[in-house]
Amino acid sequence: MVRLARAAFTTLVVGALIAGCSSPAASAPASAAPSAAAPSAAAPSAAAAVSASPSAAPSKQSVTIEVMASQDWIKPSEQTLAGKFEQQTGIHVDFQIIPSGQYFDVLKTKLNSGQGIDLFLGQAGKSDMKLQYDASNNAVDLSSEPWVKSLDPVVADQSTLDGKLYGAEVWDVVAANYWVMVYNKDLFAKYNLSVPKTFDDFEKVCATLKQNGITPVYEPVSDGWHHVLWFPEVGAQLEALEPGLNAKLNANQATFAGNANMQKALTQINDLYQKGYFGKDALSAKEADTSKAMASGTFAMTLSELSRGSQIAAAYPNLKATSFGYFPIPILDNQLQPTHPAGPTWMIYSKSQHVAEAKQWLTFMMQPDNLQWLIDNTPDFETLPFTGVKAKWDASQSAYFSTYAPAKALVMQDAVNFVNPQWMDIGKWLVDLFTGQKTAPAMLKNIDTGRTTLAKAASDPAWP
Repeated sequence: MVRLARAAFTTLVVGALIAGCSSPAASAPASAAPSAAAPSAAAPSAAAAVSASPSAAPSKQSVTIEVMASQDWIKPSEQTLAGKFEQQTGIHVDFQIIPSGQYFDVLKTKLNSGQGIDLFLGQAGKSDMKLQYDASNNAVDLSSEPWVKSLDPVVADQSTLDGKLYGAEVWDVVAANYWVMVYNKDLFAKYNLSVPKTFDDFEKVCATLKQNGITPVYEPVSDGWHHVLWFPEVGAQLEALEPGLNAKLNANQATFAGNANMQKALTQINDLYQKGYFGKDALSAKEADTSKAMASGTFAMTLSELSRGSQIAAAYPNLKATSFGYFPIPILDNQLQPTHPAGPTWMIYSKSQHVAEAKQWLTFMMQPDNLQWLIDNTPDFETLPFTGVKAKWDASQSAYFSTYAPAKALVMQDAVNFVNPQWMDIGKWLVDLFTGQKTAPAMLKNIDTGRTTLAKAASDPAWP
């Protein structure tokens, strides 16, 4: 999942959420004994590795460590776990949550000031680690931490620069990172609809739903980041249609502008908007209302995480998670599972006065039973990219894994350098496309211009 921002700086902070604030009814684990449970065989699993053993509990100390994160990146279950950490160690974890539209400007101001935070979260991915966070200067090398051996190496690579690991990705890179089409099974059955296998099939489904007074797709454009997903999340299909494309883009031997498949993808996305399949209120719709919209029965589909059914059932107990099914984003006739190992990632600020305490918190959080507790008590997590944990996939999710082939390439924002830092800009250009102020070729040219600027700022040798 990507929620990047390049908006103008603002100091708006959605109050500091202290670890002792409202939390789920379940209690945090009382001990830190390693779990022997293995990941479910029905879903992608982390590479085999030895689980780290928890270290001995240190004496209590009265310290507060400040954490800065974008909206939705800190789960209530993590706040509850932080409360347990404070009980055991005396170290208080103070969460400062920033609206996603302002997060990176606020964060950069904090990092440049040299004070005020101890840990911060950022989107993993090599270009982001280098350009957005300057991790080699602003983050602490975590390569020797005890939990590293149990972290999926594919996930670890997304937070690694020059052989050093700077991020701890405690994020479900499957259920919370596989952005797919979520559909209401009852509405599909009511109107005798089949799960589409091509873009044309998808539009026929949308047309039938609209004719019957059902809004085909809930698409929340107002957040600025969500509608962008329709394009880069089918990056593996673009690579499948043109093998070697990602390598050529990264070597500055190919461009977005003039690429027929990319232009077709944008044209198809715009077509969905122009035909009203995103609904008349798409430009003002909010991502936070997704579960409510899908639970209402007035929307048939949404582009969301593979955990959306679980999220809906958690918020609306009268509904079952398995009342919702999943299929790949059908742009360019895509039928591949996305592979997206980069998500919100914990980093310790290199100028922190509490590096030892920050490391202690990360070690505590990544003890196997604490990871398992996070999985079991976070509705949008079904697993985590560590060995020694057990996934909780339901029948609908398992059916998705057994129906669609895993992609051989990563999603575009992970595979192609200098795309992810432009996420919010791409969102603005897509709105311009929807409203007739920009064409698809002009939008692709803008992405190329942005990549060139970012590549030169990063001294990428492919852009002399």
